[in-house]
Amino acid sequence: MTSPSSPPLRLLAQDEEDLRVISAALQDAVGKVGDIVWEKAPRRLTVVFNRYRWENGERSRQRVRSALQLGGVLGVKARRIRREAKRAVIDLLALRFEPGEAPGGCIVFEFAGDADLRVEVECIDAVLADVSEAWSAKSAPSHQEGPAG
Repeated sequence: MTSPSSPPLRLLAQDEEDLRVISAALQDAVGKVGDIVWEKAPRRLTVVFNRYRWENGERSRQRVRSALQLGGVLGVKARRIRREAKRAVIDLLALRFEPGEAPGGCIVFEFAGDADLRVEVECIDAVLADVSEAWSAKSAPSHQEGPAG
C-alpha cells in the first residue's frame, strides 16, 4: 500500500492486460456525460472522471480528477446514455476489451444502470493520467470483494 501522498497516477495501456490495470484504477470513478469528448478527425476519445484512489488503500478515502484518453478511435456507440443530458452523472464499473480484427476491437465502458459506451479502436492505445490534487472523499465505495481487476 502506498502513502496518501503518493504521486499522481500515469498509466499507459497497449494490450488487454494493461487495460485491466486501468480498469481497476478507474473502478467506481464518477463523471458527467458532458465529460465524454469524441474528436472524430484526430480519432481520439477523452473521458474525465473523479476516480477513487484505490492504490492508496480503501481506507485512504481520496478521489482525484483523472483523464482517460483513447487513440485510434474508429467509432463510438452509447447505450442508455443520453448525450443531451450533459450534467447527468455516470458511475464506471469496469473497462473491458472485445477483440475484433487484430489488433483492433472494442473497448467497452460498463456503467452502473446497465449503460455502456462501446468504442471501436484500431488497437489498444490508452493513457490514464491524474490531472488534479487529491481531495478527501466522504466514504469509500462499498464492495463485497474490493476493486475488480
